[in-house]
Order: sequence, then structure tokens, then C-alpha cells
Amino acid sequence: MPSPLLPLIVEPELLERHLGAAQLFIVDLCQRDAYLQSHIPGAVHLDYAQIVHAQPPMLGLLPDNATLAGLFSTIGLRRDHHVVACDEEGGGRAARLLWTLDVVGHPAFSLLNGGLTAWEDEQRPLTDVVKLRPRSEYRIDRADRSLATQDYILAHLHDPGVVLLDTRSPGEFLGQDKRAARAGHIPGARNLDWIRAMDVTRSLRFKPAEELLAAFTALGVTPDKEIIVYCQTNHRSAHTYMVLKSLGYPRVKAYPGSWSEWGNSPDTPIE
Repeated sequence: MPSPLLPLIVEPELLERHLGAAQLFIVDLCQRDAYLQSHIPGAVHLDYAQIVHAQPPMLGLLPDNATLAGLFSTIGLRRDHHVVACDEEGGGRAARLLWTLDVVGHPAFSLLNGGLTAWEDEQRPLTDVVKLRPRSEYRIDRADRSLATQDYILAHLHDPGVVLLDTRSPGEFLGQDKRAARAGHIPGARNLDWIRAMDVTRSLRFKPAEELLAAFTALGVTPDKEIIVYCQTNHRSAHTYMVLKSLGYPRVKAYPGSWSEWGNSPDTPIE
């Protein structure tokens, strides 16, 4: 495979310089109406619902290999493409796509820092022209190194080398905001609301690395540990997954079912 075209977190200015590159594959996860009105030139659209699977009350599950292969083939993605994902909410949906690509072993991908918010704030080029890519035959090569299951977490609840990071709001974490059959958090988990990683003064980009590292370190979320992130459906925590990867954390996993699975399971331990 070719070397990555862009860094893991790419700034709008650098992405603009690479528009039109044959290796580049931009995926827009905004609402479809917004995409049709304006998007980054060459971007293809994906609806967020297409990259998650639901078995109510469990939401945010990972679709099976055949579903993902079919989806990626339909939009024309190839394994030699460098994917850049973006949305208009600061990166949650885009990060979930990139985490999924990491699970299936896609070699190269980037998150647009600040997403469409930063891109538009800087008045970078937009278009309403929809260009369809020719269908591909995308091959799934599951890596699973970035995937944590309920069983995996149960087996590592008391492992001193593993830290659980809950990226929901403090109210959800403390059980005051109940969004499943049971409220609370996974025993031993630390809490850092995902939005605390966003800099609202810089178009929803990641906050400076030093500030983020200090916040994580204060919670015991350190690079020498394996970090497992979760939220309600691995939407918010996928963003935190990308933040940790950008900071150089070598072992990070995300729990796709997250609290919608854990909190709706009758026998899982809860604090």
C-alpha cells in the first residue's frame, strides 16, 4: 500500500492543497440535505445510519463484514484510498467512520480538524456538484485491534493495565441522566465529557495537545495503559478515540455498543 497522503488529523489548509489527488477519498457525514446544498469538492456522502447497526435497545453496534464491504463498495472506496472524513458537529460521526475503518484494517485515513465548521469558517471551496465514484470491490480485512466487546471489558475490569474512559456527560456517568434500563457507569471508569476536547474558539478543532494530555493524565489515562473508550453508542467516544490516537496513545480501543448495551444488560456490574 502507498504511504499515507496526509497526517491523522489534517488541517483544512493542507486538505485543500490535496484536492483532486487520485489517492484522496473524502467522505462527508453531514445530513444529506446539507451535503446536496454544499460540500467539499469531490466528497461523497454517507449517512451515519449506514455505518452503525441497531438491535434495540442496543444501538451503535458494528455492522457485519458483508454489510460494510457492500457499503464501501457502493461508494467506490478502495483499500489504496486515503480517506478523509468530515461532518458539521466537530467530528463525532466522522470519527466513528474512521474507527470503523481501523477495525476493518483500512490502511490510511484522516479526520478533518474542525470538520465542515472549520472549512466553512475559513471560506474554503465548496460545491453542490455530486460526483459519483465507480463501484469498487472493497475487501474487508478485519484487524479488530481497536474493538472492545462486552466480554473483553468484563475480563479486564480489574486489570491495572487497562483504563476505561467514559466520554458521556457527568450526569450520565453519575446515573442522574438515565438513558438505558440501568443508570451509572462501568466499574472503575474515569469520566471526561467528549466536548471538553473541542476548542469552540477555533471552529471545533481539537484543543492543544498539551492541554489534552494534562486532562487525560489527571484522570490516570496515560499512554502506558490500554485505554477503552465508551459513551452511549460509540458516537461521542469515537471522537475521543481519535483524540487519543492523535496524541500518540499506542493502545486504544472503543466499545461499540457502549452504555446502550452495558446498561441494558441485566447482569453487568454497574457503579
